[in-house]
Amino acid sequence: MRKLFLFLSSLITLFFFISPVVGQTSTPPPTPTSAVRYAACDLCGYCPPDQLPSTWEKCRLCLYPTASPDSALKETLRVDLGTNTGPTPYQGRQYTVIGCIKTDLGSFQQEGAAASVVQILLNVIFSIIGSIAFLYLIYGSFVVLTSQAEPERLNYGKRLIYGAIIGLIFSLSSVFIVNFLASGVLKIPGF
Repeated sequence: MRKLFLFLSSLITLFFFISPVVGQTSTPPPTPTSAVRYAACDLCGYCPPDQLPSTWEKCRLCLYPTASPDSALKETLRVDLGTNTGPTPYQGRQYTVIGCIKTDLGSFQQEGAAASVVQILLNVIFSIIGSIAFLYLIYGSFVVLTSQAEPERLNYGKRLIYGAIIGLIFSLSSVFIVNFLASGVLKIPGF
């Protein structure tokens, strides 16, 4: 029993106290500071040696406007040696499926960044709704003009025009209500 205890204590001593000391060196190995380093991927999804994504040029213009359009230079992948961080995108921009979202903020971590992005998305949504309502208004007036005194076609055109006008009123009032609630009542910064 005594021999087993001595054997286990020597193993514990060997693994916990000696092995970390043996693996360490007195000075860290020198790292070249003038060598250019690259990140594995950029924020646009370019990961060499893979092919460039189809949206890389639009994303590069959004996030890295000063970088060269030549992907072989790998400017969007260059690591800053001073801070040891990856490529830094242009502040206040985010590239998404719907395109480049620009905010007036310095970064998306600031207070009000989410509200700024939501405001941009709401503007896009309300613009689409307004343009659809306008197209229905034009189509309804075309149906009324070409009805040639047919009562069914004339009523169908009138319903289209009334629906388009009601849709425009609802979309405009929803813009005002959302902006009023967000900025006036809830006092969300960024709206």
